[in-house]
Amino acid sequence: RIESDSSGSRFTPLVVLELASDTNQDAIAWLLSRIRDQQQDGGQLGPGVDAQEKENPNVFLVGATWQRLLSGAEDVGLFKEFNDGSMRGFTCANKHDFKDYQGDGDSFLSMAECQYIIKHLLDTLRAKQETHVPGHSEVKLYPGKSIVRRLQSKGILVQVFPLHEKEELKRLSFSWYGKVKLSLQPLDDIRHYYGEGQALYFCFLEYFTFALVPMALIGVPYYLFDWEDYDKYVIFAAFNLVWCTVILELWKRCSASLAYRWGTLSRKKAFEEPRPGFHGVLGFNPVTGREEPLYPHAKRLLRIYLVSLPFVLLCLYLSLYVMMIYFQMEGWALSVHDQEPSFWTGVLLFIPSIIYAVVIEVMNLIYRYAAEFLTEWENHRLESSYQNHLVLKVLVFNFFNCFASLFYIAFVMQDMVLLRQSLATLLITSQILNQFMEAFLPYWLQRRRNKKMMRKVQKRRTLEDKELPLAEQVRLEADMSTYLGTFDDYLELFLLFGYVSLFSCVYPLAAVLVVLNNITEVYSDAFKMCRVFKRPFSDPAANIGVWQLAFEAMSVIAVVTNCSLIGMSPQVKAYFPDSESQLILWTVAIEHVLLAFKFILSFLIPDVPKPIQISLARLEFESLEALKKKKETYDYNAFL
Repeated sequence: RIESDSSGSRFTPLVVLELASDTNQDAIAWLLSRIRDQQQDGGQLGPGVDAQEKENPNVFLVGATWQRLLSGAEDVGLFKEFNDGSMRGFTCANKHDFKDYQGDGDSFLSMAECQYIIKHLLDTLRAKQETHVPGHSEVKLYPGKSIVRRLQSKGILVQVFPLHEKEELKRLSFSWYGKVKLSLQPLDDIRHYYGEGQALYFCFLEYFTFALVPMALIGVPYYLFDWEDYDKYVIFAAFNLVWCTVILELWKRCSASLAYRWGTLSRKKAFEEPRPGFHGVLGFNPVTGREEPLYPHAKRLLRIYLVSLPFVLLCLYLSLYVMMIYFQMEGWALSVHDQEPSFWTGVLLFIPSIIYAVVIEVMNLIYRYAAEFLTEWENHRLESSYQNHLVLKVLVFNFFNCFASLFYIAFVMQDMVLLRQSLATLLITSQILNQFMEAFLPYWLQRRRNKKMMRKVQKRRTLEDKELPLAEQVRLEADMSTYLGTFDDYLELFLLFGYVSLFSCVYPLAAVLVVLNNITEVYSDAFKMCRVFKRPFSDPAANIGVWQLAFEAMSVIAVVTNCSLIGMSPQVKAYFPDSESQLILWTVAIEHVLLAFKFILSFLIPDVPKPIQISLARLEFESLEALKKKKETYDYNAFL
């Protein structure tokens, strides 16, 4: 159902606000008045109110006039395609010079961009002279405080999410996962509907899959014909070293090209506001000139180094302890098999690895919750700082937990047969568990929730057609699972990249298994985005952020690992029959040369392609010239 806002213009619902069911009516009236108060260029935000009996009545639809959305696009620094084909920051003053701007501009912005602008406008709602939220004296306010963030942190605002556009979602679903086909993903359509952050993840997933194909093609004959001949894997390890460096450097160029085409490469980063959960003593921020909570940096560092760091080290020790139990189980299974070899004792040899792989996944899951709690407790002011500390904690533990046993087998036990078996078991088991936890379980839970909701809908009215009324669509989407971002998806790819780049020379089929996993991952992730989760807000990302550093760090470790494996091979040891120390020195020297080559290669391959560099430089020159002319005109008028 389409409603009208108070100015009488057509109202299109874009974003849903759900307040707690026990929210005071004075607080609701105050919040709605503040939302309607966001006026500029004759436009305004408009909440459409739709309350249902026996349900939480405090669910509101928020939209805005096109004039308000266009001025909001200028506020957030949205880049759109200019008539000359370049990407430029949108301004209302020269809106007719942009390629797709026609008429009143009512189709100029995508729905994802409109919802992102609405979210920005809601986030910038600030308290004026209020000391507390009306009707909630315990929820303190001060001038300049973000209202929405305060309501979120106090549990008054339950959720804010953008609505799905049913017809567009149906078309995207069909072209994305609706039919099994050998073709690329519709990245531009994904970006148009979900935003650049999501599109970049799916682009990276696709890129990583294609980059693995040469490794998989080389790995299959190695697996089939040289299974027991470890010496031949020296060539495979050498290829591995070049491969992991080149694909990451080429990815940076690929993502830069996409980000330029989508208008996020040269977009100015918005000023970061404090996180909703950030707390401290009220003080004066010299940058913004506003009152806001201040928390001593020294106190945060004490929490990090005296609590978080010891906790992470304790978890690493527990992971090591579990690993030793696994090796004891492995030894017991081997002794049973040696005493009475049979089919069942042969199967028993794989049981410890399978149990260990399951335990690793469970430990990773439990640790993730602990890491989130600790990072929240550290009280980081900015969301970016919070994310960086959380990523660091999770990566360190996951890397150690998943790969410590493989390093121990490879370099302490030096048992390549066991290394191959353990790597295969860990990789296959983790892929099966991830597919179950990420795709099948959320889908099953969501289907149960949807059935309950549809029963409620049919009790209230008999649906004459399949088209769900807006009120019911809002209720249905409000009950859907919340999408928690690409963190877990990138983490899974990071670990798979580790399995392939670190030890795949002893198990060449690793790349083949990861390719198959990634193909199913594309379909399962696409299905989840379209059918299981609420629509996430657009994230105007220019790259994959801190994950690029994580993958590059893994590629450096891969150089060290593969050089060590090459140095341990009987083929190389034959050249140094009398001096093991000489072998070690030569291995370390070659490793340093390869690392130097890697960094030289990363320096020689520019992150941004030359044509894009020229386009960006030209735009910067034009903007400086325009500024100079404006200043000259102003000075001339002032002189007159």
